Amino acid sequence: MNKKRQQRLQTLVDHDAPYYAQGFRLAGIDEAGRGPLAGPVVAACVVMPKEPVIPWVDDSKMLSELRRELVYNDIIDTALYIGIGWVDAGEIDRINILQATIHAMRQAAAGARADIYLVDAVKNLQLDGREKALVRGDSLSYAIAAASIIAKVSRDRLMRQEDERYPHYCFLKNKGYGTAEHIKALREYGPCPLHRKSFIGNFSQADV
Repeated sequence: MNKKRQQRLQTLVDHDAPYYAQGFRLAGIDEAGRGPLAGPVVAACVVMPKEPVIPWVDDSKMLSELRRELVYNDIIDTALYIGIGWVDAGEIDRINILQATIHAMRQAAAGARADIYLVDAVKNLQLDGREKALVRGDSLSYAIAAASIIAKVSRDRLMRQEDERYPHYCFLKNKGYGTAEHIKALREYGPCPLHRKSFIGNFSQADV
């Protein structure tokens, strides 16, 4: 780990340190998959111990796919609690992506029993504990960054599996996001059951 990475990790740890110093049980909550055209939105809630600090924990978007997988395993081995919530495409269409995200986060946090919940951007989850929403929290808080990795890897693994069922859409590469390749496949083959009708409806009829 280079010096820049060490400094980023220390910044995340320092953010959460005052909560541990007061004896609080701290949970981080984040989601993956709010923006894609296909697949579920996935949320994770992670309660990390004060020590040991896991090297390479960071905003999941800042890590390579291989690095995320490695750090995911370290988090699984270290965390005091991990919860994952899923809301599929049909439910996203029914209740909208914000409500789906809230629902997934509540699922993920259901068994955490934390004093403080640090949440990436989303407010008013009505959890059994104090909540603090942080904009871009995955780049500020060690606990939220850990949750971002769990959510991202969990969702990516699912989309890799779905690629075997629906190979036309290149989910292995795009994980459901609206890449040019994915949109081209939508034009040619139309949507599959994983597609969010409320999202692909933003394209013209000719596009889908």
